[in-house]
Amino acid sequence: MKSAEIREAFLAYFEEQGHTRVASSSLVPADDPTLLFTNAGMNQFKDTFLGRDPRAYNRATSSQRCVRAGGKHNDLENVGYTARHHTFFEMLGNFSFGDYFKREAIQYCWEFLTVTLGLPAEKLWITVHVSDDEAADIWINEVGVSPDRLSRLDEDNFWQMGDTGPCGPSSEVFYDHGAEVPGGPPGSEDDDLDRYIEIWNLVFMQYNRDSQGNMEPLPAPSVDTGMGLERVAAVMQGVHTNYEIDLFQNLLKAAAEVLSLDSLEHNSMNVIVDHIRSCAFLVLDGVLPGNEGRGYVLRRIVRRAIRHGNKLGARQPFFHKLVGPLAREMGAAYPDLLKEQARIEKALLAEEEQFAKTLDNGMGMLEEALTDLPGSEIPGAVVFKLYDTYGFPVDLTNDIARERGLSLDMPGYDAAMAEQRRRSQESGSFSIDYNDALELEGSTEFTGYDALAGAGTVTALLSDGEIVESIRAGDNAVVVLDRTPFYAESGGQVGDSGYLTAADINFEVATTRKGGNQHLHHGVLQQGSISVGDTLTTEVSAEVREATALNHSATHLLHAALRQVLGDHVAQKGSLVDAQRLRFDFSHGEAVSAEQIKQIEAIVNTQVRTNTAVETQVTDMDSAVAAGAMALFGEKYGDEVRVLSMGDGFSVELCGGTHVTRTGDIGLLRITSESGISAGVRRIEAVTGASALAAMDEAEARLAAICDVVKGNSSNVTDKVAALRTENRELEKQLAQLKQKLASSAGGDLAGDAVEVGGFKVLAANVAGADAKSLRDTMDQLKNKLGSAVILLAAVEDDKIALSAGVTKDLTDQVKAGDLMREFAGRLGGKGGGRPDMAQGGGSDVAGLDAALAAVPEWVQSQL
Repeated sequence: MKSAEIREAFLAYFEEQGHTRVASSSLVPADDPTLLFTNAGMNQFKDTFLGRDPRAYNRATSSQRCVRAGGKHNDLENVGYTARHHTFFEMLGNFSFGDYFKREAIQYCWEFLTVTLGLPAEKLWITVHVSDDEAADIWINEVGVSPDRLSRLDEDNFWQMGDTGPCGPSSEVFYDHGAEVPGGPPGSEDDDLDRYIEIWNLVFMQYNRDSQGNMEPLPAPSVDTGMGLERVAAVMQGVHTNYEIDLFQNLLKAAAEVLSLDSLEHNSMNVIVDHIRSCAFLVLDGVLPGNEGRGYVLRRIVRRAIRHGNKLGARQPFFHKLVGPLAREMGAAYPDLLKEQARIEKALLAEEEQFAKTLDNGMGMLEEALTDLPGSEIPGAVVFKLYDTYGFPVDLTNDIARERGLSLDMPGYDAAMAEQRRRSQESGSFSIDYNDALELEGSTEFTGYDALAGAGTVTALLSDGEIVESIRAGDNAVVVLDRTPFYAESGGQVGDSGYLTAADINFEVATTRKGGNQHLHHGVLQQGSISVGDTLTTEVSAEVREATALNHSATHLLHAALRQVLGDHVAQKGSLVDAQRLRFDFSHGEAVSAEQIKQIEAIVNTQVRTNTAVETQVTDMDSAVAAGAMALFGEKYGDEVRVLSMGDGFSVELCGGTHVTRTGDIGLLRITSESGISAGVRRIEAVTGASALAAMDEAEARLAAICDVVKGNSSNVTDKVAALRTENRELEKQLAQLKQKLASSAGGDLAGDAVEVGGFKVLAANVAGADAKSLRDTMDQLKNKLGSAVILLAAVEDDKIALSAGVTKDLTDQVKAGDLMREFAGRLGGKGGGRPDMAQGGGSDVAGLDAALAAVPEWVQSQL
């Protein structure tokens, strides 16, 4: 059976057993701070297992795309060296949400494997958790598995997706590849070899683990199972490694063609074809290479693939050329891969070109370090420099080290990285306890689409993170109601503010956030006391809500206008909407020109002036997508979705936020800034309504001030400023010429100040009136004049020191200009570096300059 046939057979089998076929979710988990990437089929059902997200069905089946290349579940370093580790894989799963449990899950598994796929029962081996007598009894006494082919294991048979969240005992099915393959059954001393391979994992979800390790029973025992498509395809196709299955063989042939290779048998080829799958799907799901978080993981994978291509002889960008073959291979199951092929190729090519600029230099630096390596460990300082200077992820350096039988000084590397880690806490954000979302029963009914006031009953109170029965005046607390008009922060829109009141009670709501299915009103009790069960009057700040709605509705029009002007590749990458302004992040590979900004503004404001009605419709997801609705980045949608239409079809998106009644309510949109925030992602900030008018008034005031400075008016101010700029450039040119003459004159005078050290000249001098450029010119003159010399020149300008170091080429094997610069720039509170014969830098300790220059001859002597 081909891989595609196995995938379809699995989904069709479970549909016949009453399961709803559910599409794969994004590789970027929605509303889940505990996960870097989707790493299992159950991720999209996590809230359903916890009872927070009820579905219209209680059985589901899916083929989920997964990535394990960062965070707790990270297989990156093993890819290319083992038969079955991948950064990207497909997990076929069937799920029960309180419907069936162990017996049915085991029976479905066995029937599919032995009947649908026709695997011999005697080739299958079963494991259960040591405590799970129930599962063992079902396998042995009901299914008929021999006790001799069942193992009881401990940690290997208890499954949890992360440190917190749903978990429970599991039962695994292994396939026996035969006695000719080395290895023993699960639980034996040599069970880590290749004879017995896990193909199916049945997880019996019974508990929810919190950050303290406590496990509370789930609302209803559930089932989460997973069968690795690639592993089962290897079994069904009679091969032993995943890279021999049809899916990978076709990709390997395409890679060999791109790289002009005759053989498919190479670990580096395996790395490349594995990595193109994870990279292409990550870009498809909105991740772009960057320096932190998910973007950094993607960059690591891309660069690892490029380096392995480089090993195979690739000298030009090649990796992006494999997107097409991948789309042909998997496009039937994932149509968006075909649709977005060009965008994915462009993103990967850009990263290839960027890394190509540094790869050769980095490899040269590493080869130089390895030449003089005293032992078998690469120093942490070298590993860090490769990362910091050349963009080499540490696992890439580790890859090279492993190939040469070397190891890394990780403590040294970690010490060098400490400061960077303090500056960037992106990866740490994925360790948040999922249960911090508050395990409160029930849900809050949102009434805020139709009204800004009403009444609600207090269902829970929180103070200092603890659930309490009452709060008093002065308490900073959270109030949960059974119904509320307060919008909870979501989809980029900030939460509502306002008041919860009753007789002698006044709770000021600063913001509203979501906690599971509840709306959490955060604020301070100004007066009185509140207890669970009290009824409160709810009143949203109308002025703030209205201003926020203007900006949110304008964001949708802006998104549509961006796609119209820049292209359909534009996709939302995040947003922030409050009462003051809107911020919209979107995918685009280059800066948006002033002309395009003007065009985008004009399109939006045309829609505003048209003043069409803003319409909303609640429907199911399939109907919404069929109607052309776009989903917003990072949002999680249930079975029912809210479709927002503006401008007679100009913008149709899924959105649960609050909006204007007609587009004309927005009044006016004014774009205030456009900038890049990461590779391939741009950011636009804008204002609407009264804020837009205020921005225009402010711009006019600034123009008037400029006119006053240049003694002009609005009609001739451009010419006035241009004339001043031309005059300034001419003066700068004249100043530079004067400094060059001054430095040239000083160079002739300075040569006589050189001292003899070790048979050559050493000169260290402060060149008055010079700047960085004239120092370089003076350096060249002094080298020619002195013949064989080591020189350090300094110039002071605006309380800063410019430094230039030079060593004549006959001396660079004894003294290096870069070392000289690093030493004395460091002494002067700065930094610098360069080549052995020329280096530049700077410092700030002007008071210490004379002493530093006086110490140069002694330092040079110490280097000989």
